[in-house]
Amino acid sequence: MKQWKSTAFAAMLVMSSPFGGAWAQAYEEAGSSEVEPNTQSAASSDDPWEGFNRAMFGFNNVLDKALVKPLAQGYVWITPDPIETGVNNVFSNLGEVGNVLNDILQWKWKQAANDTGRFLVNSTIGVVGFFDVAKKMGMERSDGEDFGQTLAAWGVGQGPYMVLPLFGPSTLRDAAGFPVDWSTSPVNHIDDRSTSNTLNVVGLVNARASLLEAEKLMSGDRYVFMRDAFLQRRNYLIDDGVVEDDFGSDDDEYGDEYDF
Repeated sequence: MKQWKSTAFAAMLVMSSPFGGAWAQAYEEAGSSEVEPNTQSAASSDDPWEGFNRAMFGFNNVLDKALVKPLAQGYVWITPDPIETGVNNVFSNLGEVGNVLNDILQWKWKQAANDTGRFLVNSTIGVVGFFDVAKKMGMERSDGEDFGQTLAAWGVGQGPYMVLPLFGPSTLRDAAGFPVDWSTSPVNHIDDRSTSNTLNVVGLVNARASLLEAEKLMSGDRYVFMRDAFLQRRNYLIDDGVVEDDFGSDDDEYGDEYDF
């Protein structure tokens, strides 16, 4: 966890839990000095459904404050840092499966080889990923890939920003890709549903715990802050680290965006 806190653009957290990954991206960007959360005019053109989105944002916040955040705070309080880091590593390792698939679909062969190597090494020598042995062998953890990024690489437009009930910040393109991300999570293919559900809950709490410190950096209109941070993070991932100051892009022209 402490390693995550010191990284401006941390690797994307696992998507194996409801709304864990989406909220994580916004909070990760909040922890970066690059975020400019009060530049409303730039992002507002991406948010034509703001009324609905604010209602869903409020609903998700109520659920988070009542249930998820207290669980995350309790988890941090009782869990030693080395164990917390190891658990985070396990879920990051599971996320490598989806990373490899999307690496291949985007023709990122070098990254696919790296992510495959990380998964094989950490799943074996690293004890199902608890220890990041691959990093010590020179295979660095990537920022991660998901099917929303793959759709972007294929030329699919972003579409409007949206806040999904339970799942949090998204875009129309990312929402279309989420079922693929869900299906590529190894956790969701465990035959014993109680085990699968338990791991999903643990993954959610672990992801939320990693965001507690970044949450303190939020200021002003929390909805605008989260929206701007999320969109910056998505642009960063889609552009493979090339950050643009302006949210505006060809994706703002909605006329060509819905050709899924």
